[in-house]
Amino acid sequence: MIEALRSDEIVRKCGGRFKLTALIQHRMKELIADGARPLVDTVGKTTMEIVIDEILEDKITADYDGTGYEIKKPIGG
Repeated sequence: MIEALRSDEIVRKCGGRFKLTALIQHRMKELIADGARPLVDTVGKTTMEIVIDEILEDKITADYDGTGYEIKKPIGG
């Protein structure tokens, strides 16, 4: 399952490798520390495999709209 991380498909779904990494870390924390329920079948899977399946099956996505971060346009551009 970790082979999926080598695929460009999962990177495109998240908008880049950095965003993918952030999403994986956030979701793993939810599952492990916060006790969130998995959204896919978990039989015989590690937490990392569960998170990757959730991403590939579009069960979770990164939502950056609520961050309040504004992309500033360069002066003169």
